[in-house]
Amino acid sequence: MLITIIAGARPNFMKVAPIIDAIKAKKTEGININYRLVHTGQHYDKKMSGDFFEQLGIPEPDANLEAGGGSQAEQTAAIMIRFEKELLEHKADLVLVVGDVTSTMACSIVAQKLQIKVAHVEAGIRSGDWTMPEEINRLVTDSITNYFFTTSEVANANLINTGIDKGRIFYVGNTMIDTLLKQMPNFRKPSVWDELGLKEKEYIVITLHRPANVDQESQLRELIQTIADSSNGIPLVFPVHPRTGKILKNLGIEASNLHLIEPLGYLEFNYLVKNAKAVLTDSGGITEETTVMGVPCMTLRDNTERPETVNIGTNELLGTNPLAIPPAMEKLFAGDWKKGGIPELWDGKTAGRIVESLIVEFNLND
Repeated sequence: MLITIIAGARPNFMKVAPIIDAIKAKKTEGININYRLVHTGQHYDKKMSGDFFEQLGIPEPDANLEAGGGSQAEQTAAIMIRFEKELLEHKADLVLVVGDVTSTMACSIVAQKLQIKVAHVEAGIRSGDWTMPEEINRLVTDSITNYFFTTSEVANANLINTGIDKGRIFYVGNTMIDTLLKQMPNFRKPSVWDELGLKEKEYIVITLHRPANVDQESQLRELIQTIADSSNGIPLVFPVHPRTGKILKNLGIEASNLHLIEPLGYLEFNYLVKNAKAVLTDSGGITEETTVMGVPCMTLRDNTERPETVNIGTNELLGTNPLAIPPAMEKLFAGDWKKGGIPELWDGKTAGRIVESLIVEFNLND
């Protein structure tokens, strides 16, 4: 059995790494299972891809479609055209996609049109917000998926409510947490730690990338200024994409404790997160990582596709109104932030469960 695994953007790499390891382990046991890794090139910045392959021990991809850049439509079209050629040249028994990026949707469509089955890892998550490209990607992908691998009971319910047969849903946990738990002993202190004189639990990490927060200058200025004004003067460390960095430098924010730094590799970034007093973010994946590491997290979004990080974990959904930030910061500095717990099956063994399920479904033990 040949599984073509798709990795397109930074979050995908954390999700495919343990699956590749699990396939290799089964192959050494004599199971007829193999993989072909296809990098669509959706993110082509070195910090967004190259470093991740190296740090997470992911082998060089068998193919790189180099389909980065352009509008949503241009990128989708480029991925589909190039992936169709890839599949025609290298016939797969299954295409495995992860997450909710453009590559996830585009490669699923191509596979199904070539009558190749699709497995979706992290299926069923929903924000309900159709203004997010990721939500469209999720809806389209799940409408044509054959095997649904889910991270939570909420995701299971979302799928069942749309008529998906329970027999096609596999509640396995979270592969990104597999990677986190495996790599935690390898976290590396970034150079910025000593340069800024950072101390454990005495700084806050900021990550913002969603258009609603960073594309409107007035909104971005008010968010960052409010964070700075309510931060009790402790360092604010903000790894920024160069485009966002240029906008920030022109906003005239007055905050001597705000430090804009270059994007970091996986091991360095998570070292910062693990030792932070808190994280303010609009990322979904980071809310999962902070939940497992027990770090207070504030999400600057009006919705989340990962409600378990709020209901069970350390995350609080603040919304995009800057007025919600000061009360949350007061709660943090008063030591009143919730302790949180870890969702079921987020135990580092998810990839093994995925591969075992596929072995059974494809009768590879016979």
